[in-house]
Amino acid sequence: MGRSRSNILCFLVLCASFLVPASCHSYSHGALFIFGDSFYDAGNNIYLNTNIPKLNIFPYGETYFKHPTGRASDGRLIPDFIYGVNFASGGAGALVETNQGLIMDLKTQLSNFKNMEKQLRQKLGASEVKTLLSTAVYIFSIGTNDYMVPFTSNSTVLQSYSKKEYVKMVIGNITTVIQEIYKIGGRKFGLSKLLPLGCPPISRALEIVRTGGSGCMEEVTVLSKLHNRALPKALKELKSQLEGCTYSIFDAYTAGTAIFNNPSKYGFEEVKMACCGSGPLRASITCGQKVYQLCDNVSEYFFFDGIHPTEKANYQFAKLMWDGSPKIVKPYNLKTLFEK
Repeated sequence: MGRSRSNILCFLVLCASFLVPASCHSYSHGALFIFGDSFYDAGNNIYLNTNIPKLNIFPYGETYFKHPTGRASDGRLIPDFIYGVNFASGGAGALVETNQGLIMDLKTQLSNFKNMEKQLRQKLGASEVKTLLSTAVYIFSIGTNDYMVPFTSNSTVLQSYSKKEYVKMVIGNITTVIQEIYKIGGRKFGLSKLLPLGCPPISRALEIVRTGGSGCMEEVTVLSKLHNRALPKALKELKSQLEGCTYSIFDAYTAGTAIFNNPSKYGFEEVKMACCGSGPLRASITCGQKVYQLCDNVSEYFFFDGIHPTEKANYQFAKLMWDGSPKIVKPYNLKTLFEK
């Protein structure tokens, strides 16, 4: 039992990260559980028997891993700089209908987490697992696909609801999953607001096709804004209802907008065009298949493909999430959340 306990906790604690200096010989750090979409998926989709793009193709992974890993980037993702147990699935949304049947939606990820929790209880005992889950942090990157997929797939789903009704459904599904994790023992949650979704290359390219303009697609960004206003309100309400519940919200919208408006200040040369892809602005949603173009210097780019950031951008966001000021991550950053 001692060996099993040590191995499992060693797997769950935040080890090997240069943002989180930790030792597998110490249990002082809480575990991290990761849920969400392709911004967080470290390769889980490779194992799905569906025709969703797997991204285990060159040039994904070229910068850090030197080979494709299924991550939607040239290198590491945000969670790779923090480390934890990963349930995320590229293409996933909070709504079951988003890419239904192709990915592991948020509800399925919750189910997988519950199965893991049962296995841990069998190995460690209920008391040990209760402590582990209550000190753990649960981070989410979810919502982007719920808003982007209808625009990129010509879906009519958005026509069936008002924008506020649709956002309410997305937020409602996120808070439902948080409540379920709370029932099992989770108390600390980290979430991100959405980027201005009208500004990634894929959105800009759609705007070129539709209007001839090359600016951000405002009608998608409007959904980002509505979501980003609703999320803090929903979490504040949850905190008032769930004793001991606490959270961190990273303002990716503000951080992303700052970079898009003044890229050189943050070390970027190009924020409108993707490093890798095809078509206008190299804005294809994935790259590496069939004909594609690849930039000469990925470190100059914020976006690796039509929607996914480069490792450089992911690191900057991970750093802000970990120990950023209350202007960009509040009421606590992740470092403080782990220490609480």
